[in-house]
Amino acid sequence: MTTRASEARATETKARAEASFKKEERAKEGAKAMLEYQANGRMVREQMARLKALRLAKEAAEAAASAAPQPEKKTRRAKR
Repeated sequence: MTTRASEARATETKARAEASFKKEERAKEGAKAMLEYQANGRMVREQMARLKALRLAKEAAEAAASAAPQPEKKTRRAKR
């Protein structure tokens, strides 16, 4: 026959075990979330760098095109 004291100890032990388990689970979930956050940040930075390179290349091409001398237009001479 179990006594109230042993039942109380069993309940306390079970509660501590559950609390410990929940704490470990929260730690694991936190670590997983941090890894996802860091991976997402890395992906965003890589995308921004790629887009910046494309923008700079486009601007350089536009600057080179506008800096190139324009061929002179031939003018028609008026007939006399």
